[in-house]
Amino acid sequence: MKIILFIFLFGLCLLQPLFCLEAQPQKQVEPELDPNTWDFGRLKEGDIVRHEFILKNDSSRKLLIHDVSTSCGCTVSKINDKELLPGASTSIEVEFNSKGYSGEIKQHIYVHTDSLDKPIIRFIIKAQVDRSG
Repeated sequence: MKIILFIFLFGLCLLQPLFCLEAQPQKQVEPELDPNTWDFGRLKEGDIVRHEFILKNDSSRKLLIHDVSTSCGCTVSKINDKELLPGASTSIEVEFNSKGYSGEIKQHIYVHTDSLDKPIIRFIIKAQVDRSG
C-alpha cells in the first residue's frame, strides 16, 4: 500500500509543472502573401487599375509560353517574353476595368505553358468595387 501511495505522490510531483504552466498567448502569425495574387483593395466603379506579376522559370529547362488568357473581358493581360531560360523571369501586365461591377470581384489570369508539371499557371486579382453615385 505504501508503495502505491509513493508511486502516486511521485507521479504527482513529476506532473505538477504541467498543471502550473501559465498559458502563453498565441503569437499572431501573418498569413503568407501569395505572389500570384494581387488585391487592388477598394475601387470606385469605372476605375481602371493595373498590376505587374512576375513569372519566373524555376525549372531546369527552357519554358515556352503558348498563351495568356483571362476569366473575363474586363481583364486584359500582356506577357513580355514567350520563352524563359532556366532561372529567367518575365512580367505579366494586367489591367482591370471595373466599369459595370460592384461588390467583391475576383478574376483569373491563366498562363498556358509547355511545362508538364505546371501546364497552366494561374494569377488572381481581387478588388472591392463600390458603385458610384
